[in-house]
Amino acid sequence: MVSIAKDKKVILFDGVCNLCNNFVEKVICFDKKNTFLFAAIQSKSGQEIIAYLNIDTTKTDSIILYEPGVSYEIKSTAALKIMRDFEGLWKLTQIGWVFPELFRNYIYDFIAKNRYHWFGKKDNCMIPNPEIKAKFLD
Repeated sequence: MVSIAKDKKVILFDGVCNLCNNFVEKVICFDKKNTFLFAAIQSKSGQEIIAYLNIDTTKTDSIILYEPGVSYEIKSTAALKIMRDFEGLWKLTQIGWVFPELFRNYIYDFIAKNRYHWFGKKDNCMIPNPEIKAKFLD
């Protein structure tokens, strides 16, 4: 199993999805506390974490937020918890908590189901540039 510092949270994402890659880029920009690490679901580290957590990726191929020693979250709950760490207008996203998880995940799943059609797909996983490489697990 990949070693992760206890003060870090890992975001597992679909490495070939343009929407997911754009989300990762936004997280990197707004992660002022340097809290997050990233791993594509398709990567070796991503697969190790998914196996360790016993996540069935046929039921969720979406964003997964893993807090070592604490918990993991999927879908809308993961997205809201990620954005909770941001400052400024991002705090407005927390209004999403007033909606039931079933409703939030219905919207999330609708977007996830159509993400390749709407936003496109890469042939390969994102390759981070040298400036941000340390934020990505191999």
